[in-house]
Amino acid sequence: MNFLSRAAREEPAIPMAPMIDIIFLLLIFFITTSVFARLENELSITVPTADSATTPKRAMGELIVNLKADGTMVVNQKEITESQLKSLLSRIAERFPDQSVIIRGDRATTFENAINLLDVCAQSGVWNVSFAALPPEDKTRPAAK
Repeated sequence: MNFLSRAAREEPAIPMAPMIDIIFLLLIFFITTSVFARLENELSITVPTADSATTPKRAMGELIVNLKADGTMVVNQKEITESQLKSLLSRIAERFPDQSVIIRGDRATTFENAINLLDVCAQSGVWNVSFAALPPEDKTRPAAK
């Protein structure tokens, strides 16, 4: 006599549909976050190093201005002129008086270009300005390949 029902003899299975849904949601999340991170940083810029460089806590609504070696300014992957940046910063400063701006300057840019950018920020009413820098490489660690 066989007292076990058909359901008791089947192997337990993991439901695949919810697992696939979760994988797709994670994939969408990581793709969108990587797109936003890529939009604010110009990849052709080599940021200088500093002994006192730390990783700051990011604030909501920070504006990142990339300053290339030739003096051109890039905001959200668009090259803009000083007058366009001044009008953009003026509009932002009217609505958000404590707006923060991070300047990612290339290490090969001239001091004059950095001062011009700081001058545009001051004329626009933005005073919360910081410069991006990387900490120096650790000489005790082997270099990444």
